[in-house]
Amino acid sequence: MRAMILAAGLGTRLRPLTNDRPKALVEVAGHTLLEITLRRLASFGIREVIVNVHHFAEMVVEYLQRNNNFGIRIEISREEILLNTGGGLKKAAWFFLENGNTEPFILHNVDVISTIDLDRMVRIHSESQALATLAVQERETSRRLLFDSDNQLCGRQSGQQPADLVRPAKEIRPLAFSGVHIISQRLLGMLTEDGAFSIIDSYLRLAGEGEKITAFRADEYYWRDLGKPENVMQAAQDLDRKKFQI
Repeated sequence: MRAMILAAGLGTRLRPLTNDRPKALVEVAGHTLLEITLRRLASFGIREVIVNVHHFAEMVVEYLQRNNNFGIRIEISREEILLNTGGGLKKAAWFFLENGNTEPFILHNVDVISTIDLDRMVRIHSESQALATLAVQERETSRRLLFDSDNQLCGRQSGQQPADLVRPAKEIRPLAFSGVHIISQRLLGMLTEDGAFSIIDSYLRLAGEGEKITAFRADEYYWRDLGKPENVMQAAQDLDRKKFQI
């Protein structure tokens, strides 16, 4: 199984930590976010990964070279302009299609840490025959994805704005996305959007067309967004308290 790490963002929320480095190389207790994500993926048997880069791209490339790619195959997808999550995945689609590969793959933000059981998530994804499975939690967020009683994506909601539904649902559950996806390879041929675009926009369009975009409830697992300096500090404390391991 293969994976993509989304690491091309500017990391503006992480300033001043990203004044002289990309967010992928921001450290938690001496370990970069990229290392933490790679080691986590490797712990689930992932040995082939593509990483998209833009901001301080050469620093990421040199860092991986110094560390012998952490013993796994790593490809780099360079973005001259930021392509967002959907555009970044579309540019890197070749990696998941080469050599006739047909397996689902993992898409993982570099700036999140979690203990989500990826094996279980992949198994549920395969059993449900979903197009994509998204790790979600019931927690506070300004941007919520909306799911029906069958855990199928049906819309989204931002702040206090009215719900934006892409298909009817009798019961709506607002949940927070956790930046971890399992994606069936056939989705790659359905990304009709061009340029820079959010994969969430694609998911919503496809859900409205009747495709199965499924929630994986990850409430029982540790999860932290590392988009702000104070969150990085908190993660270091959480590591000391053994809430997660590297």
